[in-house]
Amino acid sequence: MANIYEGRTTNEAIEKGLKDLGLTRRQVEIKVLEDEDKRSFFSILTPRVVKVELIVKENVKNEENKKVVKKEKVEISEETEKMAEEKIRTFLDAFISSLPSQDLKYEIKNEKYDILINIDGADTGYLIGYRGAVLNALQVLINTIANKDSNERVRVLLNIGGYKEKREKDLEDLAEKIAGTVIRKRKSITLEPMTSYERKIIHSKLQENSKVDTHSIGEEPNRRIVVSLKK
Repeated sequence: MANIYEGRTTNEAIEKGLKDLGLTRRQVEIKVLEDEDKRSFFSILTPRVVKVELIVKENVKNEENKKVVKKEKVEISEETEKMAEEKIRTFLDAFISSLPSQDLKYEIKNEKYDILINIDGADTGYLIGYRGAVLNALQVLINTIANKDSNERVRVLLNIGGYKEKREKDLEDLAEKIAGTVIRKRKSITLEPMTSYERKIIHSKLQENSKVDTHSIGEEPNRRIVVSLKK
């Protein structure tokens, strides 16, 4: 994917492009389209505009967009599963009892590979946070607690008030809307930073689209998706 940027100097144009893409110089190929040194006598009074083309290197483009080979899931033993659930219940009982909303209930389901937790109640918004920030932090904490002093690693997936289903639907709708805009305007669009879970939803949804490509740029936690026309 190529992106053209302008500036008063070559360096200014390059820096502007790198900032927009969230990339470093090592991650792009730079092509100067209009050099500040190549100005004619007749253009000396016109505003100086330097144009550069930044081409995202193939290894960067394909880093997250390529098909990922799924790791084989390891089935956790019944003993590990039981111990993890006990630690999770101890934590959740104490945690929920300390919250202002006393009507919260939780449910734990054990699968071969994962432990699923669902928390529900009348007021769960503050446990979800903006774009699921609090939910994600709580999930990390519970995973740490469940795996403490354990030889096997369990994966705990937390859902609160049906948030993940709603967020997935919103992201799929957003993906379709952005793809439509890219196709109509024939111009790439860079989305705001998202978690790996959210980016995966966007990538998966747009794999079905024959007219656009997606790839991720930047570093965590500011990694973003770029949606562009297929070549």
